[in-house]
Amino acid sequence: MDTLENMKQAIDYIESNLDSELEYSRIAQIALCSQYHFQRMFGFLIGLPLSEYIRRRRLTLAAFDLQNGNEKIIDIALKYGYNSPDSFSRAFIALHGILPSKAREKGITLKAYPRITFSLSLKGVVEMNYRIEQKDSFTIVGITQRFSHIEGMGENIGKMWSETPAETIGQIAGLGDGLVGVYSGMYEDNTTDYYIASITKKDCPKTLCRLEIPSLTWAIFEITGPMPTAMAEIWVRIFSEWFPTSGYEHAEAPEVEWYSSGDLSSSDYKSEIWIPVIKK
Repeated sequence: MDTLENMKQAIDYIESNLDSELEYSRIAQIALCSQYHFQRMFGFLIGLPLSEYIRRRRLTLAAFDLQNGNEKIIDIALKYGYNSPDSFSRAFIALHGILPSKAREKGITLKAYPRITFSLSLKGVVEMNYRIEQKDSFTIVGITQRFSHIEGMGENIGKMWSETPAETIGQIAGLGDGLVGVYSGMYEDNTTDYYIASITKKDCPKTLCRLEIPSLTWAIFEITGPMPTAMAEIWVRIFSEWFPTSGYEHAEAPEVEWYSSGDLSSSDYKSEIWIPVIKK
């Protein structure tokens, strides 16, 4: 199984069909994995959701067409999946900062987002400690916010933690044995729900919310090191090193960060990342 080659072939397919309808299920089929797994891996490796990459590439090509040809704006809009000049103009302005009609003027500055290439690190020079574990269904209780994958998710989650009152964090932690951070859902607008929560069997207070997580098989990665640096490094390595060589793929279910008590800045601080997986 050549994961790198499969991903390259999927990108070839995307690039060959930017001027026609793209089906995510077909892209994932070419990569020989589930749609959910492909989208999750793509987002981590590239730093953008798949839909945003496609949008930027189409608007890059649209700008080239405007500069180098005489096609009508409406024809270029339709070519790249926009049903009206207005929707195309809004998207074009959001990316390039100017109206499409201005793109044909000399000296205009436009943005270009080149085609990506995959270069996965498969050497495994540094060990990763993990275990595969089956867990029964469990409940988390806490607070939640929805964050964009495009607009600084990591920074905004950090802000959520820092701005949550200490008494609320204490209330959540008191419901179970410590705290977890949970990512749930991949929505069409490129957002995900994030929970500051606790795994608990207690009733959910009216001021908090709950999420049921079904029985799943988990790949649990053990982390030693200061937060958030050590955990951020392992997140990247899971998708760039572990998944391509493991024979597993991401199950369509929430991801969990487990935090122990103690000094988060300590080099001995213990934490874990739980990824729901299925065998290929």
